[in-house]
Amino acid sequence: MKISLIAIGKTEDKYLIEGIDKYLNRLKHYINFSFTVIPDIKNSKNLTEAQQKTKEAELILKQLNNSDVVILMDEKGKKYSSVQFSQYINKQMVGSVQNLVFIIGGPYGFDESVYKRANSSISLSDMTFSHQMVRLFFVEQLYRAFTILKNEPYHHE
Repeated sequence: MKISLIAIGKTEDKYLIEGIDKYLNRLKHYINFSFTVIPDIKNSKNLTEAQQKTKEAELILKQLNNSDVVILMDEKGKKYSSVQFSQYINKQMVGSVQNLVFIIGGPYGFDESVYKRANSSISLSDMTFSHQMVRLFFVEQLYRAFTILKNEPYHHE
């Protein structure tokens, strides 16, 4: 199985970049993982929120294959504990999913066309985080999931 993360917009803050890189390097030992950043929409200040989401959706949907299982990182999505998330990942691997794609939208979330394409959505918390921070939280939780599955001493109950 391959896991992909697609995100809108470049990460600017050095501390977030360093944290993301730390967990991307750790993930290499567990799974074939790719991280794709779709550049911010140009001249977005001249667009309405809906127009920006539509343009982002076009770019997101171009990245996907018909066979991909697509999971949106969305505040209204299903919530998992870290152990439950590791079980979810394991279920996807055992279920012969070839490519599991997680998507982090832009600052306004997702266009309806992306929701229609998605297989499901996951929320990291009832709190709202910047779409920049969600990247770090997600890759850390994915790394944590694999350490749980391998019974490694990273996660403590």
